[in-house]
Amino acid sequence: MGNNKIRIAAAVMAALLAAGCRPSAPQALGTLEWDRVSLPAPVAEKIVRIDVREGQRVEAGAPLLQLELTRTRSQLAAAQAQAQQTRAMLDELQAGPRSEAIAQARANLAAVQAQASDARAYYARLQPLGRQQLVAAAEVDRARAAAGNAEAQVRAAQQALLELQRGTRSEQIAQGESALAAAQAQADVQTVTLEKLNVVAPRAGRVDSLPYKLGDQAPVGAPLAILLVGEAPYARIYVPEPLRAGVQVGDAVQVHVDGRERPYPGRIRMIRSEPGFTPYYALTGKDAARLSYLAEVSLGAEAADLPAGFPVRVEFDKAAERE
Repeated sequence: MGNNKIRIAAAVMAALLAAGCRPSAPQALGTLEWDRVSLPAPVAEKIVRIDVREGQRVEAGAPLLQLELTRTRSQLAAAQAQAQQTRAMLDELQAGPRSEAIAQARANLAAVQAQASDARAYYARLQPLGRQQLVAAAEVDRARAAAGNAEAQVRAAQQALLELQRGTRSEQIAQGESALAAAQAQADVQTVTLEKLNVVAPRAGRVDSLPYKLGDQAPVGAPLAILLVGEAPYARIYVPEPLRAGVQVGDAVQVHVDGRERPYPGRIRMIRSEPGFTPYYALTGKDAARLSYLAEVSLGAEAADLPAGFPVRVEFDKAAERE
């Protein structure tokens, strides 16, 4: 009996030792991350209202904060006035000359025609007198020049009347239309900028950070709010070079989160094709001297309560390890 117990104990010990000597599943280290949405400041204006707090969950379209509106409203009003003025100028071009302007041009033509007729008659009277040397030659020359000048004025008046009668050139209308489009576009830009001063959530998520406080004036492009979006976090890991050939997008993995007993099922959603140097927190043993490949592992809804930044360990199927 004693010998049997000894043999059983030895067998159990051998099994335990054999299990302990088995190689562990291939693994990679990393951290939990959430998809982030950063809302930059469209203009450098003072924050006049904050509607949320850090850590608060918000729905898409929920107001987050508001910037000072006064200056942008004035710029919008000026742009709209410029667009209205340009539109009125285009309407004037499209309507063409007024009937009063055409009537005035006709009257001007009649006046210069009368002057030209008088100048021709005077010159005609002086010509025979000049040939008889009854008047100075200079006087005849002046009459001839006056008659020619009067004829030129008649032609100019005729062309001016013709220009009015034909209306506005198509090129001028095209220029007016382009000017109106530019002015309207500028007004639209100011409208969009004004709307952006009321900062709203583009997606449902949780407010991760509000870098600026009430009354602060953030520079253009600075993040006013940062949201964590998506149904669950993902694991950003660094796949060691020996495992890369066996890891593909769509592979199922087990994600071990520091502080949680049970692993979370995950799936590879992205893996880089170019290697990089392994970050210091992902170095394990011989992997310290190797390159790694950045990868992302999507998690299910059961991981929705996990915060960002937690260290994780991802285990692959043993077949992923390169022989």
